[in-house]
Amino acid sequence: MPKGKRKNISFFLLFIFILFFDRLTKSYILSKLSPHQSIPIIKNIFHFTLVYNTGIAFGIFKNNNSIFILISFIIILLILKNLRDKSQNKIFKLALVMIIAGALGNLWDRIYFGYVIDFLDLRIWPVFNIADTSISFGIILILYNTFIKKS
Repeated sequence: MPKGKRKNISFFLLFIFILFFDRLTKSYILSKLSPHQSIPIIKNIFHFTLVYNTGIAFGIFKNNNSIFILISFIIILLILKNLRDKSQNKIFKLALVMIIAGALGNLWDRIYFGYVIDFLDLRIWPVFNIADTSISFGIILILYNTFIKKS
């Protein structure tokens, strides 16, 4: 199998894994907790706390679900366009795969539930989820690729 095809399969498998893990963890938390219920995993450091987020990052701009759905679709289309660009390096493509998987995970919630399901609670940071983590790591990779790797 050509190297490019193997890389694409690896990216696709990562994409599927992130989406699957995001859905699995959210489904599990929904089956175990009611809204705002919290279970300490490491007391006062890390808890599972069920939160329904109608906003975006840090819960800002609440109750604008239709706008966030539209913005998500636009971002996903732009990422798909960039993923097709063969001149992009693999770190940038990896970042895009992580961002699109996270965006789709949260888009699923917005369309199906009308809010995003958050549950990872570090107690010093707003509650978040696997999709948010994937998006954040993707952004970190883009910053690394742009400012550190290229210098």
